[in-house]
Amino acid sequence: MNALSEADVNLLLLIRHFEMTLLDLFAAGEISGTTHTCLGQEYIPVALATLLHENDFIFSNHRGHGHYLARTDDPESLLAEILGREGAPCQGVGGSQHLHRDRYLSTGIQGESLAVGVGVALHEKRTGQGTLVAVYIGDGTWGEGAVYEALNLAQLWRLPLLVVVENNGIAQSTPTGCHMAGTVAGRSAAFGITHHLVESTDISRIRAELAPRISRVRTRLEPLVVEFATSRLGPHSKGDDTRNNDELAAVRANDWYTDYAEQWGESFLAADARQRQRVAAITKAVLRRPLCTWETR
Repeated sequence: MNALSEADVNLLLLIRHFEMTLLDLFAAGEISGTTHTCLGQEYIPVALATLLHENDFIFSNHRGHGHYLARTDDPESLLAEILGREGAPCQGVGGSQHLHRDRYLSTGIQGESLAVGVGVALHEKRTGQGTLVAVYIGDGTWGEGAVYEALNLAQLWRLPLLVVVENNGIAQSTPTGCHMAGTVAGRSAAFGITHHLVESTDISRIRAELAPRISRVRTRLEPLVVEFATSRLGPHSKGDDTRNNDELAAVRANDWYTDYAEQWGESFLAADARQRQRVAAITKAVLRRPLCTWETR
């Protein structure tokens, strides 16, 4: 972890404080609808950020704030979208789950992004630009038929598709073992697709493991499934956590934040304070903006 850059640490902590702030804003009645945080999973998009190119297409899901921030480093626009304030990339219509910006697209419909991602990957293959399509899904999404149709075509057509599985062990409130027979690795193997399991939260180690594998997705047009064994610290959405205290304690024991704080010491705490202050200032400024307006035709 000592090889981690200051930019990586700042991004990790930005996502952490952004997500914590969202839960506070929801509790205060400032957010309409729903919101799903990625607390505990922040290191995944940060690790991938340097491995994905600017022209790669990213498909995110309902728990995608960290994916967006790792891609754009633009918390102002994301918060504006969620709060429905001026400056929102989708004028507040997309909200927390459905955002589109350049080559980034998120959706709350489970499995949809992988099917659409295959079509985009086919286009990217035909352009011959060496770009890939990265699709984030969770363990619960493996109950969707569209996932298997997409994997089948990705392998048949040899597409530059990277499937990032954030397996946090629970689909909304159902433990993975109660809704999924077999494993992600086994299901990937059924289509002849390479699977790689990541169990570390060390960003430097993750990048070292994945760099050559992601390169093969680009150069050899080989789809790849990368499964992260991770932990969801927060609730499924808002404040609807159904896990008991022992379960939550076990999850918190695996929080990357503790390990990084021990490794980096005072410099980590200083960065933590800076990002907390940054998010607080952004929140204050965005809340002062006028609400989004739309023209009707």
